[in-house]
Amino acid sequence: MPTNHPLSDFHFCPHCGSPRFVPCNAHSKRCEACGFTFYPNAAAATVAVIVNDRHELLCTVRGREPHRGTLDLPGGFVDPGESLTEGLLREVREEVGAEVEAFDFIESRPNTYLYSGHVVHTCDSFFRCRLRAGEALRPADDVAALRYVAIASLQPADFGLPSVSAFVASFKERYPAEDDLRP
Repeated sequence: MPTNHPLSDFHFCPHCGSPRFVPCNAHSKRCEACGFTFYPNAAAATVAVIVNDRHELLCTVRGREPHRGTLDLPGGFVDPGESLTEGLLREVREEVGAEVEAFDFIESRPNTYLYSGHVVHTCDSFFRCRLRAGEALRPADDVAALRYVAIASLQPADFGLPSVSAFVASFKERYPAEDDLRP
């Protein structure tokens, strides 16, 4: 996590445009000209944990920065007006071309994501998902490739995003090969 203020690269008030946009506390800035106070909330993101009958985890290969070329799991940002679950279903459809038949929540983790030179703080929600049977998977959107990786062979360091890497490390320890991981 960065140690500088989460709005350090914002120099002007988004309400009135004044350059008198100064830290109010560790999590906000306040405009001395108009009084507007801005708190940058964490962006909601979803992550799909999809395990097949051979006890392999569906992994994506990131096609864009940040961490282009590293492993990831299907998912992404929740759009304004969407629920977490609507975002989850849309992201799986967009990235792997499949419909989620069932899902359940596993956990959430904080993360940071460098986007357009700005560090975006996220809250990543991980969901165990079962895909509709018989669907052909295909990489799309910002996914360069898809691959199933045996859970026992997972290497957390191969995953570029910190929250996903940490999740994979704990997931590998918590779910031995004989467990049924389908929701």
